[in-house]
Amino acid sequence: MIHKVAETGSTNADLAARIKGGDYLPEGDWLIADRQTAGKGRLGRAWNDGSGNFMGSTAVRIAPGDPLPATLALLTGLAVHESLSGFKPQGRGLVLKWPNDLLLDGGKVAGILLEMTAGVVVVGIGVNLASAPKILGRKVCALADYGAVPSRDDFARALASAFDTELQRWRSVGLAPLLRRWQSAAHPKGTPLTVLPPGEDAVQGTFAGLADDGNLRLALAGGSVRTIHAGDVLLAQT
Repeated sequence: MIHKVAETGSTNADLAARIKGGDYLPEGDWLIADRQTAGKGRLGRAWNDGSGNFMGSTAVRIAPGDPLPATLALLTGLAVHESLSGFKPQGRGLVLKWPNDLLLDGGKVAGILLEMTAGVVVVGIGVNLASAPKILGRKVCALADYGAVPSRDDFARALASAFDTELQRWRSVGLAPLLRRWQSAAHPKGTPLTVLPPGEDAVQGTFAGLADDGNLRLALAGGSVRTIHAGDVLLAQT
């Protein structure tokens, strides 16, 4: 079920507050906002407003036997990729970038934020349908930059369906098939990357795929491969 509000601070914060307050949030329910005034992305970045864009959150209850909760970022990326593929203009490249961004012709068109609250993962998604915020030093874009814009509600229904499908697959067949599908939707192996690990200088390398746990494998100039567990990842063309 999709619940809509005209304005809120953050759909992620709203769901987290309800969980902390003892509410049971069934999987498959979504909270989406016409406008956010205190939305956030990874690393505390602001990701607000954007009338006509998709801003919404849902909850996943981690059960025994589920894959690692962090891999929900990859699952969510696939669901957003599947949903956007049905609306993007033909001839425009849509790729996933680890761990949780989608790029349309090299510009960030969507982002994902996962937050754990009392054993429940709140999954927040922002998609630039009608407009894109200005981010210093980053290329961003919206579907509207390339033609017709889907209605927010049409996109929300497509995303809810795709997310439900991916969640069932994640639980029933495990992580390996998801990782293969994620890599097929990402930029190719060998793509030059700059990684900014927390507390470290930038690391240069090329995309070497994903590790078995979903972390990024970065091929370094000397021939070694480093596994990246966290950090900003920049493509050379961005």
